[in-house]
Amino acid sequence: MTMESTSQPLTVSVIMPAYNTAGMIAAALDSVLQQTFRGIEIVVVNDGSPDTPELEKVLAPYLPRIVYVKQENKRAAGARNTAIRRASGEFLAFLDSDDTWFPDHIASQMEMFRQDPTLDLVYCDCLSLGDPTRPHKWMDQCPSNGPATFAALIVERCQIPISTVVVRKNALLKASLFDESLQRCDDYDMWMRAAFHGAKIGYTRRVQARVSAGRPGSLGASNVKMIEAYWIILDKALRTLPLSPGDREIVSKRATEIRGRYLIEAGKMQLHEGQLARARNLFSEGNAYAWNPRVSLVLFGLAVAPQATAKVVSLTRRLLHGKLAV
Repeated sequence: MTMESTSQPLTVSVIMPAYNTAGMIAAALDSVLQQTFRGIEIVVVNDGSPDTPELEKVLAPYLPRIVYVKQENKRAAGARNTAIRRASGEFLAFLDSDDTWFPDHIASQMEMFRQDPTLDLVYCDCLSLGDPTRPHKWMDQCPSNGPATFAALIVERCQIPISTVVVRKNALLKASLFDESLQRCDDYDMWMRAAFHGAKIGYTRRVQARVSAGRPGSLGASNVKMIEAYWIILDKALRTLPLSPGDREIVSKRATEIRGRYLIEAGKMQLHEGQLARARNLFSEGNAYAWNPRVSLVLFGLAVAPQATAKVVSLTRRLLHGKLAV
């Protein structure tokens, strides 16, 4: 199927930022062109990519079938907003340029809207390829349980992989699009604000995409920075959204938990680098947010044996490795 072969009016615009993915974007584009659903346009935004010469060589055969926009780097949120403003469709489908869809992805998502016209945003399960030798289902590690409400997104009872999302364009416009000030997790912030402003969200457990989570150099590569970004977004929600008392309590409690998790993860990094005093300060502050007996034991060890670096680091690594999830 080619874009020119459809007589159906455009209804779905594919939003595809491109940054350092010249070697992968052809697979992403091919997966869109192979969709069984007709009535699709593709908007590719070259977000000031350092591999532009290679990227444009790859894109050359696709130019008759895509809308290609080139801009200075504005990070993922800025690239997505640019694509949304250029989009012709009533619905937006997001696909990062290092991810791919199964051929029936859009057809399946649009069927969800047909079955429930009150839906504003839908998503699905996917294969996460962070380790290509051991792919796993997204929802096995990032579950979705119960209705995908504002509160469910805040506490991560429901977690949305962006490259599976199809959403009514008006729902994102109502929530003022992506926040371009955020360096990470702009998609989480977007879905959370959309839900707050009334977007009804649905999902299916069908696996309909492959996502390259954790690609070296991608925004998801640093666990500590991701946790920090999560806390920044929750803190922003407390400052900027007109939350009800119940919602404010949920967001405030979660922000406190995530702040504690961030401080502890940052402390683990300092410990790994042998910065014992900095690690102790971070652990102490983190424990004040979310007390953990293992962290308390680490703090005791750092206090009574600050010179025994090798012993302390060995002990604390055993205590902390994989044990501090809040």
